Amino acid sequence: MTVANLAPLTASEIKQLAAEWYLKLDVHAPLEEYIPFLAEQGLEMRFPEATVYGFEGFQGWYDRVIRIFFDEVHTLKQVNVQPSGSGDEATVQVIVKWEASVWNPPAAKSDRIVLDAYQTWIVKRSANTGKPVIATYIVDSLSYYEGSARL
Repeated sequence: MTVANLAPLTASEIKQLAAEWYLKLDVHAPLEEYIPFLAEQGLEMRFPEATVYGFEGFQGWYDRVIRIFFDEVHTLKQVNVQPSGSGDEATVQVIVKWEASVWNPPAAKSDRIVLDAYQTWIVKRSANTGKPVIATYIVDSLSYYEGSARL
Protein backbone atom coordinates (compact mmCIF):
# COMPACT_ATOMS: atom_id res chain seq x y z
CA MET A 1 0.00 0.00 0.00
CA THR A 2 1.38 3.42 -0.90
CA VAL A 3 0.30 6.77 0.43
CA ALA A 4 -0.82 7.73 -3.08
CA ASN A 5 -3.56 5.09 -3.19
CA LEU A 6 -4.88 5.59 0.34
CA ALA A 7 -8.33 7.07 0.84
CA PRO A 8 -8.54 10.57 2.35
CA LEU A 9 -8.94 10.66 6.11
CA THR A 10 -12.49 11.18 7.37
CA ALA A 11 -13.63 13.05 10.46
CA SER A 12 -15.59 10.01 11.67
CA GLU A 13 -12.60 7.67 11.64
CA ILE A 14 -10.45 10.29 13.41
CA LYS A 15 -13.13 10.73 16.08
CA GLN A 16 -13.22 6.95 16.48
CA LEU A 17 -9.42 6.92 16.84
CA ALA A 18 -9.64 9.53 19.62
CA ALA A 19 -12.42 7.67 21.45
CA GLU A 20 -10.54 4.37 21.33
CA TRP A 21 -7.26 6.05 22.37
CA TYR A 22 -8.77 7.50 25.53
CA LEU A 23 -10.61 4.30 26.40
CA LYS A 24 -7.24 2.48 26.34
CA LEU A 25 -5.71 5.16 28.57
CA ASP A 26 -8.59 4.82 31.05
CA VAL A 27 -8.03 1.08 31.50
CA HIS A 28 -4.21 1.24 31.39
CA ALA A 29 -4.26 -1.13 28.42
CA PRO A 30 -1.20 -3.30 27.75
CA LEU A 31 1.47 -1.37 25.89
CA GLU A 32 1.22 -3.41 22.68
CA GLU A 33 -2.42 -2.32 22.25
CA TYR A 34 -1.19 1.22 21.46
CA ILE A 35 0.94 0.19 18.47
CA PRO A 36 -1.94 0.51 15.94
CA PHE A 37 -2.67 4.08 17.14
CA LEU A 38 0.79 5.56 16.66
CA ALA A 39 2.77 6.43 13.52
CA GLU A 40 5.46 3.89 12.72
CA GLN A 41 7.92 6.67 11.83
CA GLY A 42 8.32 10.27 12.95
CA LEU A 43 6.13 10.04 16.07
CA GLU A 44 6.46 13.08 18.35
CA MET A 45 4.51 13.46 21.59
CA ARG A 46 4.72 16.66 23.68
CA PHE A 47 3.40 16.33 27.20
CA PRO A 48 3.69 19.00 29.91
CA GLU A 49 6.48 17.05 31.58
CA ALA A 50 8.37 15.66 28.57
CA THR A 51 8.67 15.46 24.78
CA VAL A 52 9.15 11.90 23.53
CA TYR A 53 9.86 10.41 20.12
CA GLY A 54 8.93 7.07 18.58
CA PHE A 55 7.19 4.13 20.17
CA GLU A 56 10.08 3.65 22.59
CA GLY A 57 9.63 7.20 23.86
CA PHE A 58 5.91 6.61 24.31
CA GLN A 59 6.67 3.39 26.17
CA GLY A 60 8.91 5.18 28.68
CA TRP A 61 6.30 7.89 29.26
CA TYR A 62 3.44 5.38 29.57
CA ASP A 63 5.30 3.06 31.95
CA ARG A 64 5.89 6.05 34.23
CA VAL A 65 2.40 7.59 34.22
CA ILE A 66 0.48 4.35 34.81
CA ARG A 67 2.45 4.01 38.05
CA ILE A 68 1.50 7.55 39.15
CA PHE A 69 -2.17 8.00 38.14
CA PHE A 70 -5.14 5.72 38.82
CA ASP A 71 -8.94 5.79 38.57
CA GLU A 72 -8.54 7.70 35.32
CA VAL A 73 -11.49 8.93 33.29
CA HIS A 74 -11.04 10.67 29.92
CA THR A 75 -14.18 12.34 28.51
CA LEU A 76 -13.93 13.68 24.97
CA LYS A 77 -15.49 17.12 24.84
CA GLN A 78 -14.42 18.19 21.35
CA VAL A 79 -12.69 16.72 18.30
CA ASN A 80 -12.37 19.26 15.47
CA VAL A 81 -10.81 17.86 12.31
CA GLN A 82 -9.18 20.08 9.67
CA PRO A 83 -8.07 17.90 6.72
CA SER A 84 -5.07 18.91 4.64
CA GLY A 85 -5.68 19.88 1.03
CA SER A 86 -4.59 16.43 -0.16
CA GLY A 87 -6.58 14.64 2.53
CA ASP A 88 -3.64 12.44 3.55
CA GLU A 89 -3.29 14.09 6.94
CA ALA A 90 -5.39 16.20 9.29
CA THR A 91 -4.82 18.65 12.10
CA VAL A 92 -7.10 17.79 14.99
CA GLN A 93 -8.00 20.05 17.90
CA VAL A 94 -8.97 17.90 20.88
CA ILE A 95 -10.41 18.91 24.22
CA VAL A 96 -10.55 16.11 26.75
CA LYS A 97 -11.66 16.27 30.36
CA TRP A 98 -9.17 14.24 32.37
CA GLU A 99 -9.79 13.01 35.87
CA ALA A 100 -7.23 10.99 37.81
CA SER A 101 -6.22 10.19 41.32
CA VAL A 102 -2.66 10.43 42.58
CA TRP A 103 -1.16 9.43 45.91
CA ASN A 104 1.85 11.23 47.27
CA PRO A 105 3.31 9.22 50.18
CA PRO A 106 3.02 9.59 53.11
CA ALA A 107 -0.33 11.39 52.59
CA ALA A 108 -3.25 9.65 54.27
CA LYS A 109 -5.43 10.02 51.17
CA SER A 110 -5.08 10.40 47.44
CA ASP A 111 -5.74 13.65 45.58
CA ARG A 112 -8.05 14.06 42.59
CA ILE A 113 -6.96 15.95 39.49
CA VAL A 114 -9.72 17.27 37.22
CA LEU A 115 -8.84 19.35 34.19
CA ASP A 116 -9.50 20.02 30.54
CA ALA A 117 -6.53 19.26 28.32
CA TYR A 118 -6.35 21.22 25.08
CA GLN A 119 -4.42 19.26 22.47
CA THR A 120 -3.34 19.39 18.84
CA TRP A 121 -2.83 16.14 16.95
CA ILE A 122 -1.52 15.53 13.46
CA VAL A 123 -3.15 12.37 12.16
CA LYS A 124 -2.00 10.49 9.06
CA ARG A 125 -3.10 7.32 7.39
CA SER A 126 -0.67 4.46 7.96
CA ALA A 127 0.83 3.16 4.73
CA ASN A 128 1.20 -0.22 6.47
CA THR A 129 -2.32 -0.68 7.84
CA GLY A 130 -4.44 1.90 6.02
CA LYS A 131 -5.75 3.09 9.40
CA PRO A 132 -5.42 6.61 10.83
CA VAL A 133 -2.53 7.02 13.27
CA ILE A 134 -1.28 9.79 15.53
CA ALA A 135 1.93 11.28 14.11
CA THR A 136 2.14 14.31 16.41
CA TYR A 137 0.44 14.70 19.80
CA ILE A 138 0.80 18.03 21.58
CA VAL A 139 -0.72 19.01 24.91
CA ASP A 140 -1.15 22.75 24.31
CA SER A 141 -2.56 23.74 27.71
CA LEU A 142 -4.32 22.51 30.84
CA SER A 143 -7.29 24.17 32.51
CA TYR A 144 -7.90 22.96 36.06
CA TYR A 145 -11.37 22.72 37.58
CA GLU A 146 -12.00 24.48 40.88
CA GLY A 147 -10.82 22.36 43.78
CA SER A 148 -8.62 20.14 41.61
CA ALA A 149 -5.23 18.97 42.76
CA ARG A 150 -2.35 20.16 40.56
CA LEU A 151 0.21 18.24 38.62
